[in-house]
Amino acid sequence: QVQLVESGGGSVQAGGSLTLSCTASRLPYSTAYMGWFRQPPGKEREGVAAIGISTGRTVYADSVKGRFTISRDNAKSAVTTYLQMNSLKPEDTAKYYCSIGQPAGGAQLQALSYDAWGQGTQVTVSS
Repeated sequence: QVQLVESGGGSVQAGGSLTLSCTASRLPYSTAYMGWFRQPPGKEREGVAAIGISTGRTVYADSVKGRFTISRDNAKSAVTTYLQMNSLKPEDTAKYYCSIGQPAGGAQLQALSYDAWGQGTQVTVSS
C-alpha cells in the first residue's frame, strides 16, 4: 500500500519562506503525478502545484505562480517531492496535503484526479 509522509510545515511571517516535502513509497506503477493541495479553514481543498514523476512537467495554480516551486527526486524505491514556498502571504495559510494520481490532461490540479493523500501539514502565515 502506498505511503505518503509529509513534513516541513510551520509558522512564518508574511514574506517568509517554507519548504514542504513529501516522500511517497510503494507507488503503483501507473502513478503519473504528485500534487500539492491545500485546504484553508472552512474552505474546499484546492490544487497548488503538481509535477510529473517521470516527465518533471510542472503545473501551478495562478495564485502561487512565481512564488512556489515544485520539484521531485526520484529514488529507486521512493519519490520525494518538494514545495518551495517564497513570498508567503496570509492567504497561503492552510493545511497542505501531498497526493499521487493519474490525472487526465488539464486535470493535474483537480483533487478528484488523485487517489492517495498524505496526512497534511499546517502552514500558517501571519501578517
